[in-house]
Formats: sequence, structure tokens, C-alpha cells
Amino acid sequence: MMKRRVVVTGIGAVTPLGNDAKTTWENILEGKSGIGPLTRLNADEYSAKVAAEIKEFNIEEYVDRKEARKMDRFTHYAVAASTMAVKDANLEINETNADRIGVWIGSGIGGMETFENQHENFLNRGYKRVSPFFVPMMIPDMASGQVSIALGAKGINSCTVTACASGTNSIGDAFKAIQRGDADAMITGGAEAPITKMAVAGFCANTALSTNPDPNTASRPFDVNRDGFVIGEGAGIIILEDLEFARKRGATIYCEIVGYGSTGDAYHITSPAPGGEGGARAMKQAVSDADLQPEDIQYINAHGTSTAYNDKYETMAIKEVFGEHANKLAVSSTKSMTGHLLGAAGGVEAIFTALAIRDQILPPTINLENADPDCDLDYVANTARKAEVTAALSNSLGFGGHNATIVLKKYEE
Repeated sequence: MMKRRVVVTGIGAVTPLGNDAKTTWENILEGKSGIGPLTRLNADEYSAKVAAEIKEFNIEEYVDRKEARKMDRFTHYAVAASTMAVKDANLEINETNADRIGVWIGSGIGGMETFENQHENFLNRGYKRVSPFFVPMMIPDMASGQVSIALGAKGINSCTVTACASGTNSIGDAFKAIQRGDADAMITGGAEAPITKMAVAGFCANTALSTNPDPNTASRPFDVNRDGFVIGEGAGIIILEDLEFARKRGATIYCEIVGYGSTGDAYHITSPAPGGEGGARAMKQAVSDADLQPEDIQYINAHGTSTAYNDKYETMAIKEVFGEHANKLAVSSTKSMTGHLLGAAGGVEAIFTALAIRDQILPPTINLENADPDCDLDYVANTARKAEVTAALSNSLGFGGHNATIVLKKYEE
């Protein structure tokens, strides 16, 4: 069966670097950090003192107050980013096309804040004081559900939950839905709002978070002094379309999505497999699915969490996949600036990868001052760089041994 070509036509984001994709990208290219002191919680109660928080966001710019109160914050971010992405794509969803336009938005932990608040109500005031909207606010698929309702998309409506790979897996799954003819367009990506009492406590307990109290240097992927990731929040949404569908309506095309790989480590619930072998297989799958050779890739937006094992093993995986070409590749971790948005990371990083191709510029890895000897690739240290990019990967790796890679390529007729 002939594979349909799939293109990226719209982007929308709510991130610690800005409440839209344009502002976020400008700050990324300037090497600015969206990380600051932890303010959503009492930092004195946690070993982690910094976070990448959303600032000055108003959901009522997108939905009315009554509807907003029925949504967790992760859904607020998803609805806002999706609304912006559809507008950016100039995609009109109406009764003639709604059943061919779907939504596929992932989230790692969904409405954790809602769960905590309602559990407190239950303990203090009894079950009758638990909100009737508790369950539909909490479940991770509700970002997709509410986006579908808000925008009128009646096609495939789904949610992939694969921890920190959720956003990339969702994009890959949405890509395949269009490629095989099950949809003409998809609103896809990831959303997360994990800066909550229990989520931060859990990550502190398993020593995954950086305890560096300096917001400017806490997230330092590939640096020998890295000590954990910085938790972040937000959403990244892209619009994928069948090429012919996009052409007929005169859509502007950012790039083409051409490959997807997804694997499991079958190793450990939190640690990546030694040598990053699962991630290596995902990258190999994605490059093969794109009908490309490893040497056709110029840039990788790495998972790059700033944790000891991830950065080392992802580097090893890249070397395994690309061989000698690994030394000619540019690799960067934008988590150095955004923090780790968990299930939203893949959505936001897909946007950065698409914009790197559009603008022919590589986002930097900031705070890379003393490279770990085991991390010896070109990580675009500290400053963005002009470069020719015709094909690029975006990697996401999640607890549970989930590995996901997508391949984006410069669009050509």
C-alpha cells in the first residue's frame, strides 16, 4: 500500500519560556532559561528548590471560566496550545471535514493536581464534597477529549501514556494514523502539569531531580556536574496533515514527518538499559521507516535530561546507530532551558526540531561548561548555530523502558 506523505502545518506551545511558540523559540535561540525558584510549592519541604514553571498564563483567553473550572491545568495547557496550533495552520474544522480530523495528545501523569486536591477534600470533608468532575479532570486522556470538544474535531481521539515518551509516541501514532489513511489531519503532542506536592515528592524520593538551588545552572545536560533533571510544565502541539489535504487548502508547510520508531527496554522501571540499547533500536527503526540512511541525519534533539545515566547512555546509543557519522552530527538538549516537561517534552521538542529545519539553525545546550568524558559529541554548547538541516531526529525516553523517536525532514515537492 502506498504510504501517504504527512506534513507539519501548525504549531502551538505553552512553555516555561513563553505562552506561545514564537516567544518560546526566540528565547531558545537566545539561550535563555525558563527555570526559576520553585514557587508553586513550599520549596523548604523538598530537596529540589527550582522548577520550570508556566508564568502569567490565563486559560480564560481560550475557554470561559465555567468550563475552565472543569479542567486540570494540564488540560488548560493542551487546549491553549491546540487552539494556537489550529490557528497557526489556518485549519478550519467544519462539518465537511470534522470526522477526518483527529486528536492524539499524550500525558505522563495527567491530572495529578486534581487528584491531590480532591483527595484532601475526601479526607477532610467526606465523599460528598468530592467534585463530580474529579474523574474526568484527572484522567490523562481528557486533554484530547477537551481539545476535541473545544475545536470540533470528530476523528480519531486518543492519548498515549508512556511517561516521558508520551508526547513523541502520540505524534508518531498520529503520523501513522494519517499515513495509513485513517485521518486527514491530527492535532497532536503532549501536555503536563506535574509541579504538585506528590509528583515533586515522588521524584525527590527517587533522587531524579536536581538539588542544585541555582536556577541558572540546575539543568546542565551532558555536563560532568549534572545532578538530575528540573521538573517543568506546559504543552506542545503540532498539526499533522496528509500532504494532498494540506495542498488543496493552500497550507503553509513547516516540514515533513517521515519516520517513527518505538521500542521497549524490557530492563528496569526507571533506569535506561545499559548502553541505551532500547533507544538505539528506536532511532534505527525511525531512520529505516523514513527510508533514510544514518548519514542523511544532521541534527538530533536529544532526550538529554541532565541525569547521569540518560545523558551517557543516549550518547552511547547515538554512537551505536550512527557510527563514525555520530561525530559529524549536531546534538542538543533544549531541556537545559525548558526543564523536563515529562509527557509534554516530546511535543515541545518536536516543535523545536521543526523550527530548526525551517530556520536552518540549531538550538543550543546551555550550561555545558565541563563536558562529561563519556559525553563527547557535538552538543551545540551554549550558543545557537546556523547550519544546514535537511533531516533531524527528536528522541524521548520514558520510565518503564519506553523509547520513541520521530524523523522530521525539510519539505520538498
